[in-house]
Amino acid sequence: MDYRQKKRLTFLTIGLMFLLSGIEYAVILPTIWRYLQTLEAAPYFLGLALSAFSLSGLLSGPLFGHWSDRTGTTKKIILFANLFEIVGNFMYFMGYSKWLLLSSRLVAGIGAGAGSSIFGLLTRSTSPEDRATVFAAVMACRQAGLLIGPAFNIFLRLCDFQLGPFVVNKFTSPGLFMCLLWILLQLAVMFMYWDLPPLERVKANGTSISHNREEESEQVEEEEENDEEKPLMGSQEVAGSYGSVVASNPTSNHNSEVSNATLNHISPPLSPEPTESHESSSPFKNFSISREFLREEVVVLLAAQFITLFNQTALETMVTPMTQKYFGYRELENSVMYCLCGVEVIAGFLFVRWLSNRVAERVVLAIGLIICNISGVWCLIFLANPIGGFPWQLTEFIIGVFLQVLGLPFVAVAQVSLFSKVTAEKTQGFSQGVRRSVGGLATILGPLWAGGLTENMYIMMGVMMALLAILTLMLAFSYDRLVAPTTEVHEEEPENCGQPADT
Repeated sequence: MDYRQKKRLTFLTIGLMFLLSGIEYAVILPTIWRYLQTLEAAPYFLGLALSAFSLSGLLSGPLFGHWSDRTGTTKKIILFANLFEIVGNFMYFMGYSKWLLLSSRLVAGIGAGAGSSIFGLLTRSTSPEDRATVFAAVMACRQAGLLIGPAFNIFLRLCDFQLGPFVVNKFTSPGLFMCLLWILLQLAVMFMYWDLPPLERVKANGTSISHNREEESEQVEEEEENDEEKPLMGSQEVAGSYGSVVASNPTSNHNSEVSNATLNHISPPLSPEPTESHESSSPFKNFSISREFLREEVVVLLAAQFITLFNQTALETMVTPMTQKYFGYRELENSVMYCLCGVEVIAGFLFVRWLSNRVAERVVLAIGLIICNISGVWCLIFLANPIGGFPWQLTEFIIGVFLQVLGLPFVAVAQVSLFSKVTAEKTQGFSQGVRRSVGGLATILGPLWAGGLTENMYIMMGVMMALLAILTLMLAFSYDRLVAPTTEVHEEEPENCGQPADT
C-alpha cells in the first residue's frame, strides 16, 4: 500500500473519530438530566456531570500530546485512549448510582484527550498551505456528528428490555450504543490507521530517491559511452592471452575502488543515520514553556480559543431556558433548532475550507471576529430583554442565533491553523494539548457563568461582549505577527542546498 492510500485511510479514520465524538455529545446530552433524576441526583449534579467530561479531557490532553511528541507515534495512544471511552460509556450504561454516572463521564473524558495527539499528527503530515483545509474538514466531521446524533435518539428512546443484570431503556441505551460504536472504531484504527511520517521526511525521501535515480542513470550512460569507445580487444586481452602472465594494474584497481565507492554512495544501506539521531534527540531538548507560549501571537490565539468557546457554551446554556420562557419550546422544537444550527455550522466549515485556500488565516480570523462582535451587540440589545410581540421576538432570536453560529467556523478553523504554524512543529502534540485544555476550561466556565445569570441577562451578555471587544483589540494590535515564521527556513536553505533534508 502506497503512502497516499495510507494517508487517505488514516484521515478517514480521524474523521470517524471526530464524528463519534459529536454523536456521543448529541446522544447523551438530551437524556442525562432525566437520567440523573431517576437516580435521585440533586440539580447541581447536572453541571458536575457535564463539566467532568471537559475536566478530565483538559488534564489528559497535554499528557497524550507530550507522549506523542516523545515517541513520534499516535496509533498506540489512540487505541489506549479509546479504551477509556469504551469503559466510560459502559459505566454510563450500568448506571447504578449518581456517583457511578459522574465517574463514567470522568473516565470517558480521558479518552477525549487523544485529540491533541491527532492535531499534532495532522500538523506534521500536512503542508502549511493545506492545513486550514484539513482542520476545517475534521471539525466539520464533529459538527456532522452533532447533527445526526439526535436522530439516533429516535430509536434509542424505544429501547425497553433486560440484558442480563442490566436494564436497557431510553436513559441507559445511549451508553451501550456509544460503547459499541467506540469498539467498532477500535477495529477501524487497528486496520485503517497508520503513523504517518512527517511531511519533511516524506519530501526528503522523495528527493533523495529521485536524486539517486538520476545519478544511476548518468552512471549507466557514462559506462555505455566508455564501452562504445573501447576497442573490441584491448591491450590487456592481448597480453592476457593463453599461456601469458599479466601483472595487476594499480590504476584499474583504483578505478574499481572509486566505482565501488560511488555505488555505495548511490545505494546506501537500509539503516539510515537519521533514525539514530531521531531516537537520541528529544523534541523537548531545548523546549521552554514560557518561551513557547508567552509570545504575543500565541497568547492572542489562546485567548481566541477561550473567549469564543466561553461565549458559545454560555449561549448554549442560555438558549433552552430562553426558548421555554418566551416561545414555549419543548424537546422537539429544541431538537429541530439544534439540527438547523448544525446544518448552518457544517455549511460554514465548508465555506471556510474553500475560503482558506484563497486568503490568509488571519483574514479568516478577522472576518469571524467581526461577525461575532455583530452578534454580541445584537444579543445585548435584543435578546437580553426581548421587545415586541411573538413574531418580532422570534425574529430577534433567530437573527441572534444565526449570527452567533455563523462566526464560529471562521474563528475555530483560523485559530487552530495559525496556532499550529506559530508553535514548534516537533512539540505539536503537547502544544495542541495546551490549546485544547484552554478550550476545555472555557467549556467548564461558560455554562457555570450563564447558568447563574439566567435572570440577569444584561450582566451575562455584557461580560461576553466585553471579552469579545478585548479579543478584537488584541487581534488588531497583533495582526502583523499572526503569520507563520519564515526566518529559520531562509537561513537554513543555503546550507542545505542540494542536500536531502534532515529527518
